[in-house]
Amino acid sequence: MEISFFDSEVWSFLIIITLLLAAMMVAYTMKRTIPFIRQSLIPPSVLGGLFLLAASTIFKLVTGRYMFETGVFLEGFQTSGNATLEIITYHCLAIGFVSMTLRTTDQKIGGRRATEVFNTGITTVATYLLQAILGFGITITAVLIASDSGLIPAAGVLLAFGFGQGTGQALNFGKIYEAEHGFAGGATFGLTVAAIGFLTATIVGVAYLNYLKRKNRLAQLFVHKTGQTIVEDEADNESMDTFTIQVALILIVYVIAYGIINLLSLFLPGLKHTFFGFNFLVAVLVAIPVKAVVKLIQKRVGGERKIISNYLMNRIGGFAFDLMIVAGIAAIRIDMITNYWLVLLLMLIFGALLTFAYLHIVCRKLFAEYKYEQFMAMFGMLTGTASTGIILLREIDRNLRTPASENLVYQNLPAIVFGFPMLLLANFAPLGMKESIITLVLCILFFVAMNIILFRQSIFGRRKR
Repeated sequence: MEISFFDSEVWSFLIIITLLLAAMMVAYTMKRTIPFIRQSLIPPSVLGGLFLLAASTIFKLVTGRYMFETGVFLEGFQTSGNATLEIITYHCLAIGFVSMTLRTTDQKIGGRRATEVFNTGITTVATYLLQAILGFGITITAVLIASDSGLIPAAGVLLAFGFGQGTGQALNFGKIYEAEHGFAGGATFGLTVAAIGFLTATIVGVAYLNYLKRKNRLAQLFVHKTGQTIVEDEADNESMDTFTIQVALILIVYVIAYGIINLLSLFLPGLKHTFFGFNFLVAVLVAIPVKAVVKLIQKRVGGERKIISNYLMNRIGGFAFDLMIVAGIAAIRIDMITNYWLVLLLMLIFGALLTFAYLHIVCRKLFAEYKYEQFMAMFGMLTGTASTGIILLREIDRNLRTPASENLVYQNLPAIVFGFPMLLLANFAPLGMKESIITLVLCILFFVAMNIILFRQSIFGRRKR
């Protein structure tokens, strides 16, 4: 088919990307000029997404149509603007994870620091499980009370994905539940949980920061010995060439992952939706050997200039996550979740309270020397994203002197290893009420096991004495 450059479909995707970035620029300007917004610590990506969500909601109320399914937005790549927003969210999740995985470091962590990193990863998984348990309990009860509401018993696990893992995973599983298991508005449900998770991270986090400052509890002297803080590489004089290399590596990894997912789908066609829902995980697994190959090439080539630039990988990852967040929030359709408002309200209120209380206990017990810094980093991450955690952390640890920031970086490996069974359970749960109840019981048992591992020294050390 011949395409003319004046056709709307040639411009629609570019217009959507520009609109997302323009919304972030408006949000950034507001944060720089309006004092109470600047003090709120809400990331520009979240604020920009909320701005577009408000605009699209008003447009729907006035015209009766979705803003992103009208005019030029309707003609992007033979799909609607709303679908394009979901596609952006889907791909940016994996691209962000790949860029973070490809980063290199010569720093080795051992001894006490290795234990703290391991404990951080276990805490992450335990918090996922706690959020899932709460979510399952609420949605199973809701379905038993009103079985014709369109809700499914397994919808509660989206609390863990929306709060614990952010917009991309909430959309992935919400979409799977909607397409395969009849959860009406599942994608929007997951995106809504993720959006409110960001607000929880900033509003509750800032409120707690102010409380700690009023009580003078942030004046403690940090004396824990740490390794070198991870410092971003400076961009070199050939940054454009280096930037091209980084983008090429990320896309090569992602396309290889796409090929692997397609092969898996050919052998197990019944799990096709699941495999493509795990696009970010397959991409991360591909990135690990690719990084090893690049290191070997680096040794062969030699020279001071590194093939992988941590500075640029951080920038690309940050851009991907920002775009993912603003697109994910903008894709929410308010009218599709009006039937679930009470369920959402209960999940979000109790999810925030339980997450806050559990992390407060863990950080006080296991990270006593920098408990507030560790709490802020983890609470921000486990209701928003890792970048939200860093934003909160910098408010009380401006120069990242404590190990809290390093813990967030290195905890990913134990978190993936111990958290993988939960991803499998998330695909088993929506098969029916019985399967959801079995998954809830397994999550409870797994949560107990994670806490035994987490508090192993207190439990078994006491017995030994």
